[in-house]
Amino acid sequence: MKPYPKTLDSIIFDLDGTLWDTMNACAIAWNRVIQRTHIPFRNILPEDIRKVTGLAHEQCVRRVFQGLPEEKLQILIQETMEEDNRVIAEKGGDLYPGVEDGLFKLKEKYPLFIVSNCQAGYIETFLNWSKFSFFKDFECWGNTGLTKKENLRNLVIRNHLTSSIFIGDTEGDQAAAEACKIPFVHVEYGFGTCVNKDFVVKSFEELTLKLLDSD
Repeated sequence: MKPYPKTLDSIIFDLDGTLWDTMNACAIAWNRVIQRTHIPFRNILPEDIRKVTGLAHEQCVRRVFQGLPEEKLQILIQETMEEDNRVIAEKGGDLYPGVEDGLFKLKEKYPLFIVSNCQAGYIETFLNWSKFSFFKDFECWGNTGLTKKENLRNLVIRNHLTSSIFIGDTEGDQAAAEACKIPFVHVEYGFGTCVNKDFVVKSFEELTLKLLDSD
């Protein structure tokens, strides 16, 4: 493993699988949509959500609901985006152990940011539910229609960041960071796996200690 960068001006986080888990809430939301729209499909399980977490929302729906006609898929894409935000605003998600305490410590040393493949309004729902008012900026697929790589690059440019690190849990996160030439930390507790990792942590507590020690 390489040593952690000694000079950082910011930390950028992925959201799902890195800061929190909303599989249960999203499964409830998607089943509500199926029932409301009368689209014939089996009951959606949290594990169905887990398998596609990290993809753009539209891709998630297309993979889970394979076999349905395009007309039905378009309805599900739109309806699940809105229902996800409603259910999560109501029920919230599960912050990973150490996230709340770690973020409050990290914000004292670094500006914090979020880049996610989620739908529009999802990050705002997370921030409202968690009461984390200290993130400086965020970007997502739902706002721009762009890839994670493009959103990551654009967030870095508009905030004039020169020495960031990106924290995530999937190969897509790793690929985005590498494309932007940003060091990547893989959190093993998340949804995905990564190979050829430069930096890896088993818990958010470990991540916090390593970043606070990066002077």
